[in-house]
Amino acid sequence: FVSHQVEILHWETKKQLCFLDKVEPNATIREIRLMFHKLYPRWYPARQSIKLDPKGKSLRDEEILQHLPVGTTATLYFKDLGPQIGWTTVFLIEYTGPLFIYFLFYFRMTFVYGLDERFTSSPHPVVNLACICHSFHYIKRLIETVFVHRFSRGTMPLRKIVKNCLYYWGFAAWLAYYINHPLYTPPSYGKKQINFAVIMFLLCEAGNFSIHVALSDLRRNGSKTRKIPYPTKNPFTWLFFFVSCPNYTYEVGTWISFTIMTQCVPVGLFTLLCFIQMTIWAKDKHCTYLREFKDYPSHRMPIIPFLL
Repeated sequence: FVSHQVEILHWETKKQLCFLDKVEPNATIREIRLMFHKLYPRWYPARQSIKLDPKGKSLRDEEILQHLPVGTTATLYFKDLGPQIGWTTVFLIEYTGPLFIYFLFYFRMTFVYGLDERFTSSPHPVVNLACICHSFHYIKRLIETVFVHRFSRGTMPLRKIVKNCLYYWGFAAWLAYYINHPLYTPPSYGKKQINFAVIMFLLCEAGNFSIHVALSDLRRNGSKTRKIPYPTKNPFTWLFFFVSCPNYTYEVGTWISFTIMTQCVPVGLFTLLCFIQMTIWAKDKHCTYLREFKDYPSHRMPIIPFLL
């Protein structure tokens, strides 16, 4: 075989950072990242964005040098992505915070509401139920992070963790403050409204978990090959017949049911923001599926069957 030469330039200054000689044509981008890391130890592979064009997309780890539109002398561009943090760690931090923050308000710590002992518990059973459901939701997320999720990308820029935590932790505190407030009033239609919401909540949680398991099964044995997700024998996965991202559909359903259960305006606003963000993610993923798979089911919508 004819060996390749790889020149790596800085994406902005175009200054040559290194010149790799006698690179095998079947070398992957991951292997090139490792070669670059040996020369520049501070830029570990997860910090590296390797591109064909300075303003283009980063090349994936599994892409092979000889399959790229380059000659025997390839010019690649490097961009430093900054300090990285693993996605598992990110999710554990993001989801552990709301779990414990909620309890500060649920137990009505004196520094929160400034009340005496007469107001240390709520007279409304729905407040206890809301705490159970909120805790269950985040405990489920933590379990999925450790045992279910398989991440196509291993890391996220460290700087984003602060923004993400402010979002999850801040909203958890806002919701908990009003739901556990001494002046909180229960839902207008009483037990009927609460029972309906609880059933809806549990169904959506079961659906969300089922979709995550189905998506995880597509990446068994550590495979990073992208595949079209299809429904399985599990009825909760049949939503794949109609939408590309049923996990987001169920997630929004979970928060809609929590809004109905608590009849609390801050929960409704949080649900609306969740819906907007997840619609953006779902549309992006839907477009990716359409771009990568020519035989992708044309009748699927991103997040809401037949509509959106």
